[in-house]
Amino acid sequence: MAFLVGALLALAVGLLATTSRLDRDRAFYPTVTIVVAALYSLFAVMGASPSALIRESLVGAAFLAAAVIGFRSSLWIVAVALAGHGAFDFVHGTVISNPGVPVWWPAFCGTYDVTAGAYLAWLLMSGRTPLRFHA
Repeated sequence: MAFLVGALLALAVGLLATTSRLDRDRAFYPTVTIVVAALYSLFAVMGASPSALIRESLVGAAFLAAAVIGFRSSLWIVAVALAGHGAFDFVHGTVISNPGVPVWWPAFCGTYDVTAGAYLAWLLMSGRTPLRFHA
């Protein structure tokens, strides 16, 4: 069920962002990337695990950096970061022990992230969103 909900929610958010034109601002998907990467740190706080918080913050910082670099250069980096975070979700439990993570979260978030990354890639391939940052 978590897989289905993750995929449907990512598609719904993507379609809503596109039809309402919220994603016409190239900051939309980098912001989504930053938020999904920050949630594991929230779970570490909820699980009262300082060591998990440190590890989750370091991993989250890498995705934050990818989001900012992608915003400033190419949204392809953001699409890869989103899908990459989804891949990380599927192995998260073997890499970081975080007692605050709900059992269903990795499946939900992993599917959401991969679907959102694929949706952004589709937008980029179809020419519906700008690839480059213009200062």
